[in-house]
Amino acid sequence: MAGRFRGLFKVFRGKKGPGAAPAQQPEELEQFQPQQDDAALDRTQEQDRAHGHFRRRTAQMFRKFIRIRRGKTSTTATEGTAEPDSGLTELQAEPGVSTDSPECSEDSDSPMNDHTAKTLMDVAGTEDMAITNTDTRETQGIANPDTTPTPTGIHAPELDFFEESAVSPQQQVPAMVRNIHQRLGFHVTVDARLPINLLRLAEEHPADVVLTLLRCAPSCDRAATMMWRLIGLSASTLEKVLPTLLCVMEDWPLHSMSTSDGDDTPVLALAATLALWVIVQVPRCHEAMNLYSSRIFVALLSHVVITTQQTPEEVDHFWRACREEHGLPTNPNRFAVQAMKALLCQLRCDNEVVAVERKRGWDTLLCADTQHYAVGVLAREMRQVLMPLCSRITLHLLRLLSREEPRWDLPFLAFLVEVLECLDLRECGDSVLEMMSRYLLSECRQRCRLALRGLVVLSKDPAMARRMGSLSQRLVELLDDADGEVVRMSLSVFMNVLENKDILVSSTTAPKLAEALLPLFANDNSHVQLLSIHLFSKVMELVVEEGKKPLKTIVNQSLYPLLIYGDDENWRVAKASRETLICAAKFLKRTDLEQLLKKDQRLKFAECLLAADRSRAAELLHQALPFVGSPQESLREAAARFMGTARVLLRGQKEELQVLSEALQALRRDDSPSQTNIVVQEIFNKRAAELRSSAGSEPESL
Repeated sequence: MAGRFRGLFKVFRGKKGPGAAPAQQPEELEQFQPQQDDAALDRTQEQDRAHGHFRRRTAQMFRKFIRIRRGKTSTTATEGTAEPDSGLTELQAEPGVSTDSPECSEDSDSPMNDHTAKTLMDVAGTEDMAITNTDTRETQGIANPDTTPTPTGIHAPELDFFEESAVSPQQQVPAMVRNIHQRLGFHVTVDARLPINLLRLAEEHPADVVLTLLRCAPSCDRAATMMWRLIGLSASTLEKVLPTLLCVMEDWPLHSMSTSDGDDTPVLALAATLALWVIVQVPRCHEAMNLYSSRIFVALLSHVVITTQQTPEEVDHFWRACREEHGLPTNPNRFAVQAMKALLCQLRCDNEVVAVERKRGWDTLLCADTQHYAVGVLAREMRQVLMPLCSRITLHLLRLLSREEPRWDLPFLAFLVEVLECLDLRECGDSVLEMMSRYLLSECRQRCRLALRGLVVLSKDPAMARRMGSLSQRLVELLDDADGEVVRMSLSVFMNVLENKDILVSSTTAPKLAEALLPLFANDNSHVQLLSIHLFSKVMELVVEEGKKPLKTIVNQSLYPLLIYGDDENWRVAKASRETLICAAKFLKRTDLEQLLKKDQRLKFAECLLAADRSRAAELLHQALPFVGSPQESLREAAARFMGTARVLLRGQKEELQVLSEALQALRRDDSPSQTNIVVQEIFNKRAAELRSSAGSEPESL
């Protein structure tokens, strides 16, 4: 305490005589004197008047300090003193702001003494506000104010007018913020208490401070930059300021909320992004940034997406001014990407930022048509090291996507799908399922594909799978889609759902699903082919009792294709076909066929199958025709063997000649016929010639 008194008395020391050494200024004050060159050391009369005014104010401060100290007893020695500045005096009168707070104390052990204030001002005034663009390697940042002419000999605005103001202290906060901003804008002696005043205002009235500062300096001039950096240096202050700053960023493009003085001038969301960019670069803001990192990330991602696809005129004009003042990127979306990189680096994700850059993800993010791909790349990199953060980000994205008319939702949906496996579905599963169900009906192919990807993940959870019954009709429709990936994911959803033992296939879904699966047995994609065969078996196994009768007709149609694919070159497909064929025989209650299959007597199976219903010989022969043109020789041979067996049963049937002619045409398209194929052709040629001769027509030339 004695040190404080000595520091104050130094102010009153004048010159002892003409030859005396110049008076020493208190250390607390000297440290805030702006540097001047040698030519500026000759003070003008106006500067002398300014210093005289400062000494008078210091004397007043000291007298006030003495009066307050005399009024205190030894039992209140730990209480805070009255503030020397009139602005702080008003603050102490506000409800909820205690003069006994440690932050307000002027004792030497105060956490916010003049030395701390000096340190804050030094750091806040540092003009190394640059970010290096990883693409161009150019430094882009806040311009150095020292390169611009600065006024000298100007009295900084005072806060004394608040003492006799008729308005309440709460209503004075915006005016005090504007006053601090104005005082910091002058290159004159700055009161060491200014940073303390600002931080106290920001902690007690964060909304007023944020909105007022964004209104009086939307493009973040030098003084505003210092103020934002001061806020960023105090973790407790930043935690209180960030929610308001984020509310402005999230309310695109304009945020409108009145301050305590009634000012409701709209604030641009991009101005808040610029302020956040300044704060993010403060080295000490890690803790507060971590606390709000998910909301900050979502807000920045929204700005990237929105400014890439649509930039309102007022935003364009505002950004042009910011670009000219600070040398920022031409487009606001590129600036938002830089801010996002800075945030990730603050979260110690430098490697992930580089990985996205290596995959050209940041450039892709700046193109409206490819944004969702880039967001997917970013999400995949982040989920490897930031699972908790990704979970919180997803909850914010769900709120955005739950709007009745979501805007710019495709990139958000892409991020959500990529991190679904990291989420606790007990917490948000219902919301995610509702979201995916809605997008599954979208006519936009990209949204539908992303919804299917999400459903594939959700269907692995038994609780989610039990709630997907209402999606079966839409999923069946998608099995006929021309996009093989859409078909594959639809099959995967069905398979995952039916893996749950508590789920059965309804009597209405079973025949529709089985009928849609039959054409997929011949799909070019082996994965789709395999899934369709397995799913067909599941349908027969899990169909409800009343659905078995309508399903029998379709199962009968599957016997011959499954018999042929039992010779597929892909052993997984061949094995699945044989197993499903046994299930089909069991479903049809054909014990004889089931026993033949278990003994691997498939040729005998074909004969028994035809003998049971001779009238279907022509139909089954038609089914064999496509396999004759198969690229797999094993399938061509299997088809030829079956056709040879069916020929015997065709004798005497009305359409025998027509079926034989079609079969011959199919057999002749085989570029490298097997011996079985050649034998069948000879038999069919001979029989066709007999039929034409008996009908009185000329035999067809081979």
